[in-house]
Amino acid sequence: MLDKLEEINSRFEKLTEELGQPEVVQDQNRYRKLTQEHAGLQEIVEAYQLYLKIQQQLEDNRELSEDKDEDPEIRKLAVQEIHEMNLQMQKMQKQIELLLLPKDPDDSRNIIIEIRAGTGGDEAALFARDLFQMYAHYSESQKWRLKLMNESRNDLGGFKEITFSIEGKEVYSRLKYEGGVHRVQRVPKTETQGRIHTSAATVAVLPEVEDVEVEINPGDLRIDVYRSSGPGGQSVNTTDSAVRITHIPSGLVVICQNEKSQLKNKSQALKVLRARLYEKELEAQQSETAEKRRGMVGSGDRSERIRTYNFPQGRLTDHRINLTLYKLEDILFGNLELVIDPLLSYYQAELLKAS
Repeated sequence: MLDKLEEINSRFEKLTEELGQPEVVQDQNRYRKLTQEHAGLQEIVEAYQLYLKIQQQLEDNRELSEDKDEDPEIRKLAVQEIHEMNLQMQKMQKQIELLLLPKDPDDSRNIIIEIRAGTGGDEAALFARDLFQMYAHYSESQKWRLKLMNESRNDLGGFKEITFSIEGKEVYSRLKYEGGVHRVQRVPKTETQGRIHTSAATVAVLPEVEDVEVEINPGDLRIDVYRSSGPGGQSVNTTDSAVRITHIPSGLVVICQNEKSQLKNKSQALKVLRARLYEKELEAQQSETAEKRRGMVGSGDRSERIRTYNFPQGRLTDHRINLTLYKLEDILFGNLELVIDPLLSYYQAELLKAS
């Protein structure tokens, strides 16, 4: 482990040196990549340096405790500190083991989330709206920036589908396990008999990618423009600003209509298309990784039921890790870390077992 840490420390020092060179700063592409790598190593390097510091203090205290010429009270104090430092060393070792686990290269990316109403008609659309608001509250608590890209509402104000981006620190690492089928059990407002209905919405979490990472041939695209529409299909704009892009080779279709400018909607639609194509490519390349993830906390496949929100009991259940919490209202109001932290801990523990 120490050899690996020394290697990482040397790489970090080299990156620090390179980032100070004028020619690197001028090459924005290279500078961005090196900055990301540098930031990715910083936490583990700081942990390693603290580990070495504690190790040195431990050696000094051992020498002091064994020095018979030293004052007995000083030697006794040194023995007490040795016990405390051993505990610190054990804690640091566990922390470093977690930091050394293979990192998902997409963890630092911003994301695009797509929520679609599934089984349950209007009630599913209202639940899709609840999920969107949950992610909006959580983003606000994390000081992330959320931006609407496209939405299609029903007459009750629910979302038949909604697409939005979230920008901020380590967004994908926190929300990547939200992908899948979210199920709700509650009495709909339209239910006169007081019966509990089960509805569902699907969530897709896509890492956002740069233009240079996913090349799109303009000849592969069919671009249609039309007027934006609101609930019930009525036009909400007097110009043809809404954009629908069809990627002919894959059959993927992306619609964006939230901006008043056709150019901005086109740019947003291309961003979503790149993210979907990137996800498609990842799924094809990393089938083995996906299989491992499926065994741990689910694959993120949007056909997989991952969570149930039971309103009558105020209960949330994450089926992947058998987690049950009776804090549904808190979670929907944005305290999503109550679910995310146990998921990440479980995932890390499984990786440690496999390493």
